[in-house]
Amino acid sequence: MKISRNTVATVGFTVTDESGRVVGRTQPDEPVTALIGYHFLVPGLEKALDGHEKGDEFSVTLTPEDSYGKFDKSLVQEIDRSMFGDFPIEVGNVFEADSDNGPRAVVVKEIKDKTVVVDGNHPLAGKTLNFLVEVIDVREATEEEKKHGHAHPNGHCPSEEHEGHCCCHHHDHEGEEHACCHHHDHEGEEHECCHHHDHEDGDHECCCHHHHHEDQ
Repeated sequence: MKISRNTVATVGFTVTDESGRVVGRTQPDEPVTALIGYHFLVPGLEKALDGHEKGDEFSVTLTPEDSYGKFDKSLVQEIDRSMFGDFPIEVGNVFEADSDNGPRAVVVKEIKDKTVVVDGNHPLAGKTLNFLVEVIDVREATEEEKKHGHAHPNGHCPSEEHEGHCCCHHHDHEGEEHACCHHHDHEGEEHECCHHHDHEDGDHECCCHHHHHEDQ
């Protein structure tokens, strides 16, 4: 079976930047399972998968427009320290801020006396990336998956296991291993699962549901 809209593809991949440095990868025991045609993957990767089948291996180079978008300076903002309430914050912490387009993960870039600089760009925004892809499996999507708009790995809806989220939304900080999908962290780290997060223009109301996982 070939990958097309309304199929479910299970893939593993390694992502490198223009210098050849590995900036993202899936774990061997945790590949990505995606319902094709529903914007779960970055658009260029989903397009490149079309027509491939189980066992195929290929590479594709994606521009920022086809992956995580251009770097948007407007998403780097300086906000009042009081917006974080009593949370103890450090550079590299990730918070969930409210924006005109819904919740957005923002990374603490700098802490000043009375303000905090946060960045709402995806860590790989603005980068040309090379994806080395392996197609592990392909199958027809179930009617329930098409209705929900996402894949059900092992026959179960992820929202039943993760409090309403399609995936676990793992947020952490520098120096830790990342093994969860829809991962947000900051520059210079490896990202286990590079899925698609739209970054439309919109101010951050902030801030703030803190997602912080230490020693995992």
